[in-house]
Amino acid sequence: MTAKTLHKFDSLAFQTHLLDWYKKNKRQLPWRKTNDPYKIWVSEIMLQQTKVDTVIPYYENFMQRYPTIYDLAEAEEQTVLKDWEGLGYYSRARNLLEAAREVVANYGGKVPDDPKELGELKGIGPYTKGAILSIAFQQAEPAVDGNVMRVLSRVLAVKDNISDQKTRKKFEKIVREIMPERDPSSFNQGLMELGALVCTPKSPACLLCPVQEECRAFHEGIQETLPVKLKQKKQRTVFYDVLLLKDESGKIAIEQRPNNGLLANMWQFPMIEKSAREELVQAVREKYGIRIEEGIERGHVRHVFSHKIWDLTVLEATAMKSADDARESALRFISPKELDTYPFSVSHLKIKELLKSG
Repeated sequence: MTAKTLHKFDSLAFQTHLLDWYKKNKRQLPWRKTNDPYKIWVSEIMLQQTKVDTVIPYYENFMQRYPTIYDLAEAEEQTVLKDWEGLGYYSRARNLLEAAREVVANYGGKVPDDPKELGELKGIGPYTKGAILSIAFQQAEPAVDGNVMRVLSRVLAVKDNISDQKTRKKFEKIVREIMPERDPSSFNQGLMELGALVCTPKSPACLLCPVQEECRAFHEGIQETLPVKLKQKKQRTVFYDVLLLKDESGKIAIEQRPNNGLLANMWQFPMIEKSAREELVQAVREKYGIRIEEGIERGHVRHVFSHKIWDLTVLEATAMKSADDARESALRFISPKELDTYPFSVSHLKIKELLKSG
């Protein structure tokens, strides 16, 4: 299959044009100033499904807070989650912390350069493994992400559905065939950079593309139709009431999410799923052991996850019991100033701003 796809494809010309372009046009990004595998690892985890401009300040702050893998391994999870606050996909932070501890415990603090050992660390999939091995260790390993699949779908006129796992594996084999043994770091990063800057999802800048001569889709005039990505299932919308719940002393109620699943161990304001109750006052009493007055609406927040949508109605309410009477495991009443010491997800950061606005 790979041989058929690469039949009459000039790999050497493609390598030359791509590498020349990358060296002249690559963005000056903080993680490109180092070959430290730990720092490259952190950057690649942060960049998953997140824009470069968003990542830069988080990365720089993270490196100041945890300059070595030992610093990260010794950190508390809640502290790391707080430093990750607002970046989203918080399982990345938890997995990174767990893997850092494993590297310190089992590999003397040195990120393993063996593909099998590296791939067994928590949160390191095929793409991240390939990126670390090629960028930090100069190993000729493929690092195939969405950008790379889009570029190669067009260059090679591949019409396979890139949402299928078998298509990703196909592109990994293709990259192994066409990448140079010398400077695999620049080759992999060049593919990613081309996808980010030129071969964009919509309206690709084909006239500025350094590999235009090798691009089959451009010559066939089908670049706008590739890659093929079949639509995923429609996201399910879940409706919640979120409570800005204060006790008689003015303290605000928060709760910690379970230690697994969506937004594990993050903090949030109390949430009641609307479909799960007929009457809010009764639902709060059953879930939290607290009587409240019916809430006054303060605002509305909508947050989109990859697989579901939260539709949040924010209500202000007063607890009719003291905080001491709350179930200890369910709610924690804290002063408004203390809110800034807990890690909240993006949707609840927006709700926190509603609280601050009075």
